[in-house]
Amino acid sequence: QVQLVVSGGGLVQAGGSLRLSCAASTSGRTFSSYALCWFRQAPGQEREFVANINWNGGITYYADSVKGRFTISRDNAKNTVYLQMNSLKPEDTAVYYCAGTSISRSTSVHMYDYWGQGTQVTVSS
Repeated sequence: QVQLVVSGGGLVQAGGSLRLSCAASTSGRTFSSYALCWFRQAPGQEREFVANINWNGGITYYADSVKGRFTISRDNAKNTVYLQMNSLKPEDTAVYYCAGTSISRSTSVHMYDYWGQGTQVTVSS
């Protein structure tokens, strides 16, 4: 079991930066047992994949829409995964969620068992 708490959202102007954090508390398995992912959901749209990371941070994967602007990372000593978002655009506006799975990394929402509560990111033009 893992509980995820997301923080760091807010309002930013286009071109600005934000860093999201997702802090985990685990029982049974250690934090490093989980692959982690960030998704986002804009109003009226389906939840979409943003980035994922493997257990030790050695492998990451990004949606084309954020590649080169966003960076996912994790600190297993702090049980935390991060999403550094640079060069933000209005189309990045969404609620951002972190998610975890004890299986392997995936871009599908259906493969993740554990979800944080989401944080609003709003990018003004």
